[in-house]
Amino acid sequence: SSLNKLLHMDFKNFKIPFSVNPQYSKKVAYFSMEFAIEQVLKIYSGGLGFLAGSHMRSAYNLKQDLIGIGILWKFGYYDQARNHDQTLQPTWTKKMYSFLEDTGIKFQIEIHSAPVWVKVWYLDPEIFHTAPMFFLSTDVPENDHISKTICHKLYDANESTKLAQYILLGKGGAKLLDEMNIERDVYHLNEAHGLPAAFHLLKKYNGNLNKVKEKLVFTTHTPEEAGNEKHNMRLCYDMSYFSGFIMEEVKNIEGSDDDRFNHSLCALKMARIANGVSQLHGVVSRAMWSKYPGICEITSITNAQEFKYWADKPLYNAKDENDETVFDYRKKHLKKRLFKIVADQTGNLFNPNVFTIVWARRFAGYKRADLLLHDKDRFYKLLNHPKYPVQIIWAGKPYPMDYSAISTFNSLVEESKNHKNMAVLTGYELSLSKSLKQGSDLWLNNPRVPREASGTSGMTASMNGSVNLSTDDGWIPEFAKHGENSFVVPKADYANMSIYEQDNYDLNKLYEILENEILPTYYDKPDQWRKIQYNSMNDVKDQFNSDRMADEYYRIMYND
Repeated sequence: SSLNKLLHMDFKNFKIPFSVNPQYSKKVAYFSMEFAIEQVLKIYSGGLGFLAGSHMRSAYNLKQDLIGIGILWKFGYYDQARNHDQTLQPTWTKKMYSFLEDTGIKFQIEIHSAPVWVKVWYLDPEIFHTAPMFFLSTDVPENDHISKTICHKLYDANESTKLAQYILLGKGGAKLLDEMNIERDVYHLNEAHGLPAAFHLLKKYNGNLNKVKEKLVFTTHTPEEAGNEKHNMRLCYDMSYFSGFIMEEVKNIEGSDDDRFNHSLCALKMARIANGVSQLHGVVSRAMWSKYPGICEITSITNAQEFKYWADKPLYNAKDENDETVFDYRKKHLKKRLFKIVADQTGNLFNPNVFTIVWARRFAGYKRADLLLHDKDRFYKLLNHPKYPVQIIWAGKPYPMDYSAISTFNSLVEESKNHKNMAVLTGYELSLSKSLKQGSDLWLNNPRVPREASGTSGMTASMNGSVNLSTDDGWIPEFAKHGENSFVVPKADYANMSIYEQDNYDLNKLYEILENEILPTYYDKPDQWRKIQYNSMNDVKDQFNSDRMADEYYRIMYND
């Protein structure tokens, strides 16, 4: 119809649908595998998505000339269900979104030497108050079955599918910009997944790497080499990852002598500037990559979360008016709301007057979900303390193929059957995440230092009057004042400890801080506890609001 043609024309010469703040007029395309924007749009798995979602909201707040490019995951990440014995069962359901707009744009890209059709959906900025966003899909009738499945599951476990997803994001996203005649000064890769965009540009500029470097910036989130993905070079080549460049040319750019292609290393060679996602992570990244010649400068921009979306306004109002009664009442109300979810899922009735600890994030080995249980005696003492009662909740989604993380999840479920004050929840997505932050008194975070690049969940906990207890990793060194706005395990000489020694040291310190400082303060000195909550809420509000982060990306990375 002619109406469709009109809409279609719109996207062929796309303009940002609001007036751009001149401070942020550099034109940016932001590529990410996942975006956690709102509970209803299930195209994210965890921290990387939470970060990207907040970034898109802040780009809108500041009226930046930035567009987001992602993939429309047909089955999302996965839905976390339970088997009959309560253990974890991943399920996949097709998702429907009536609020996304069909751009009418369809084009082909080459994947595995064959043409694959890509269809493009648009998220209008006014729907969730984000930057304008475009989502790519291969789930169209023109494609064969295998090609359709490329956009089915976020982080598919199959290696070829995963590479095809990176090609869809990078090459597909770059081609989309060409299709829409939308010139961008900066291509920002959030992690190395979108790197095929760089090879698309390299081809467009006839192999001139310097022209690619003018445009490309790269954010790395992985603080250790093993975590940075490598895939067989031949397989990448066969999948058409490099837009026609031969393996020798790619090796000349990437420059490692491995027969596996190191995505992050290559991104550091093709970008003009890169950043780690906390000051500590910047230091760790520079140390880690400096042995490779020819990598770009690695600076750091500390991750943050969008204050408007996450913070509990009534809690902040009560704090600002210094109305202790209202503040305590509100926090208790938020706890009651969370405990309805706990009761619904587990049959346990939690008490809003009892100190509540939450550990919630992706289940991964280094995050040590079950660390407190490594000393069962001490754990039982904590759960059955006659004077200082506690309640403790776990939640999080392991990768569906990460069997050791799933086993940790399931062992916690088994243990929880013995205690009425311990619960393990499923469905850790934006909505539950918000409820857990609102309803917890203490946000427990105990990754092995220095494995956690940033760890943003503690920021949004602070925005809801939940106090952090953490090992000294990621963003924590920039925020924490022990006993004033949070509690921190003092760093040891981790580099010279075995993993066993490190875990033992952290475990003992966590228990000491809990038993000797946190619980007595909460129960015996409520005014002091409230002061810690206030300090935490004040200190997180500006410094760890993603408006600050989105501004820094322009000042430090884009406006070169």
